[in-house]
Amino acid sequence: MGQSARSLLTEQQYAAVCSTIRTDNPDVEAADAEAILNEALAFVAACAQFPDARLVPSCAVDAGWHALILHTQTYAELCDRLGGFVHHRPEAPDPSRYNQSAIDRTTALIQEAGYSVDGDLWGRPDDDLISVASSCQHSDDSGPIVTMPKPK
Repeated sequence: MGQSARSLLTEQQYAAVCSTIRTDNPDVEAADAEAILNEALAFVAACAQFPDARLVPSCAVDAGWHALILHTQTYAELCDRLGGFVHHRPEAPDPSRYNQSAIDRTTALIQEAGYSVDGDLWGRPDDDLISVASSCQHSDDSGPIVTMPKPK
């Protein structure tokens, strides 16, 4: 089992991003916000570690990523520590574009990067396990996620 990605942020940064997740998604409990953020952090770390892999988040993980990005200084510092800026290129939600093999590849690389994966947060976009406010989807490997390495 891998490590939690929670250690990628300070306690203050972590609490601030969790608060944003809950503000954007009033029905999300504190423990669920933490789980979403942990997965988003692990996702970003894996994107930075495997920049050519074209990873995709689930809807729930994408909501955590959105909240993280809103904390621009925290996000920029995180990406800098991880070795490259992970850009977000949104697509409008369309359940017909859902690609389970892209999700499976993503979660496998998150685990390869050394992080644990909460399978409950990597379901189909129409799962009702957790309702999130993000109106965004990444469903294939055509490259909505781009990691820009730091200039040398």
